[in-house]
Amino acid sequence: MAWSRYQLGLAALMLLTGSINTLAAKWADNFSAPGCDGTEEHKFQHPFLQAAGMFLGEFSCLPVFYLLLLRDRRRADRDPAAIPAPSRPFNPLLFLPPALCDMAGTSIMYVALNMTSASSFQMLRGSLIIFTGLLSVAFLGRRLEWSHWSGILLTILGLALVGLADLRGTGGTGHGLADVITGDLLILLAQAIVSIQMVLEEKFIFSHDVHPLRAVGTEGLFGFSILALLLVPLSFIPAGRLSGNPRGVLEDPADAWCQIRRDPLILVALLGNIGSISFFNFAGISVTRELSATTRTVLDSLRTLLVWALSLALRWERFHALQIPGFALLLAGAALYNGLHRALCPPWSAGNDGDGGSDGREREALLGGDGDGGNIQG
Repeated sequence: MAWSRYQLGLAALMLLTGSINTLAAKWADNFSAPGCDGTEEHKFQHPFLQAAGMFLGEFSCLPVFYLLLLRDRRRADRDPAAIPAPSRPFNPLLFLPPALCDMAGTSIMYVALNMTSASSFQMLRGSLIIFTGLLSVAFLGRRLEWSHWSGILLTILGLALVGLADLRGTGGTGHGLADVITGDLLILLAQAIVSIQMVLEEKFIFSHDVHPLRAVGTEGLFGFSILALLLVPLSFIPAGRLSGNPRGVLEDPADAWCQIRRDPLILVALLGNIGSISFFNFAGISVTRELSATTRTVLDSLRTLLVWALSLALRWERFHALQIPGFALLLAGAALYNGLHRALCPPWSAGNDGDGGSDGREREALLGGDGDGGNIQG
């Protein structure tokens, strides 16, 4: 079936804003500027502040939701037949546990992005299906079919090749081997946390048929409020090699503000990240609802390819041939796990595949949450 203009627009919006999200965050990391009190020039490495900005972008979806709700109510006043079907009631606190997972996973990913390349960061996020698949078996009682296990196996092989490419020096210019390895491991840890978020979202939230803008905005409200409060204690906790500020603490908001004052382009990169994440989360969830989770998987893969190509063009990293088969295996693994192989199978085999029916709809719900979504995903 041909896509409508609205669906094409959603797909293009997801691809564009998703790419801007990662690239803007990496662009901010590449800036160097003096800090407060005359400290010498150093990299802009403020992952928790950037994570708070990401949640601010998500939170901006909430006012838009209420504006649309007000518009619908006014339309209903003029035409009672236009009253939309009410959604099932739900407790907003259901969003708190997923928001906490999103906050932890996103913060860790921003730390990792300081240590590795944008393309490796994007590719390694493909490990999400491994953790999500295993957790769905353990906590949702789902039975994985051969395509799921095959997809997980191909993903593991692809991750091994991407990691090997990093070990051979493709973590980007200016990154030491120890930093690259640490960054890659942190990305994998973040995906494990995000997979818990997605399982929680499916178990407690998606069953209530929550509007995408409301879902993203409510998680953003919780995440931004909690992380903004945590910036105070984080500015006193020693971080060792994980720190990128002169004081050697986990986060230094004052240092970030001084660097932004000395180089306003940093603010441009941060605003680009904040703005893109709000549109990306809405577009991602809407693509899942309007089209399918498999379409979203394809667009995510294209986003990875676009980030990789632009990172090479901007000379933010060096090319290595191992990234090509690694990316191909990650793409094949995601395709198998999400059932894209069914389009290539004869019609008589589709019913015996075990991926269709209610299980397919459940899997779309599981993968429908933004693992980048709330995450860089960006």
